[in-house]
Amino acid sequence: MKKIINDPSTVVVEAMRGLAAAHGDLLRVHEDPAYVARVDAPRRGKVAVVSGGGSGHEPLHGGFVGLGMLDAACPGAVFTSPTPDQVQAAVAAVHGGAGVLLLVKNYTGDVLNFETAAELIGAEGIDVRTVVIDDDVAVKDSTYTAGRRGVGGTVLLEKIVGAAAERGDDLAACEALARRVVAGVRSLGVALTACTVPHLGEPTFTLAEDEMEIGIGIHGEPGRARAPLEPADGIVRRLVAGVVEDLPFAEGDRVLLFTNSMGGTPLVELYLAHGIAERLLAERGVRVERRLVGPYVTSLEMQGMSVTLLRLDDELTELWDAPVRTPALRWGA
Repeated sequence: MKKIINDPSTVVVEAMRGLAAAHGDLLRVHEDPAYVARVDAPRRGKVAVVSGGGSGHEPLHGGFVGLGMLDAACPGAVFTSPTPDQVQAAVAAVHGGAGVLLLVKNYTGDVLNFETAAELIGAEGIDVRTVVIDDDVAVKDSTYTAGRRGVGGTVLLEKIVGAAAERGDDLAACEALARRVVAGVRSLGVALTACTVPHLGEPTFTLAEDEMEIGIGIHGEPGRARAPLEPADGIVRRLVAGVVEDLPFAEGDRVLLFTNSMGGTPLVELYLAHGIAERLLAERGVRVERRLVGPYVTSLEMQGMSVTLLRLDDELTELWDAPVRTPALRWGA
């Protein structure tokens, strides 16, 4: 195992310190219990939007803390859910009196721990709501989750709901918007290589040089099928077809296309794949009106990619375009 680390047991806390050093104008870090919060939180009268999950998927979630997105994020150990006390502490740090919306990826540990935290927070008299995202079309069930997993669509959910909270929408409106996004977003990924979790010291799975895994999860979980490696045209065609046919997306639909690197895929390959996806969607009459390309939901150093589509309307487009200023996403602010 070759990694730029000191000790597997201190990877997360040292990374958090580095995040704070690099972006102290946007966020602050609390180490025990661990959370990342907006530097200007709490904001009185604003709905607090809080998320989190296992580390190893950076910039998700801590890299999306800031104006127009998350008020706080809770990082667990690598590929491990944050604990209820982390979520409680994060909410206490950012709650501004207008309620709290928890955005949770559909993994068993995340759901259970955020649910426990929500009960404890509610017992303190804080109005707290939870929305679970399950955009991965690869599987109906896996060993990591009950139902579909939350993957690339999480970024789009956090951006759009964060923009609504920033403009002053109340808690009920933010919750309804979040459920609307979840209903209209779908993702599918592929892995060409595995990743190595620092405290394990070995790859999470094995693939032959001429194999790829379609529908891989962001923790290295198995997906739909293991298949012979194909050129980019074939890989992207599989991903686009899986996503489009699931909702399904139809001719004339307006969409946001998010082409995501799993961490080890260079941008030259990712842009190549994005261009193919745009062409395939155009052939189906699906109109790509907004785009995001880059490593935003990663799986350590896994070589692979995912395709996410969100069905747009005028309001969702406006909220996507709204100003954002976080370590990982910045425009209009």
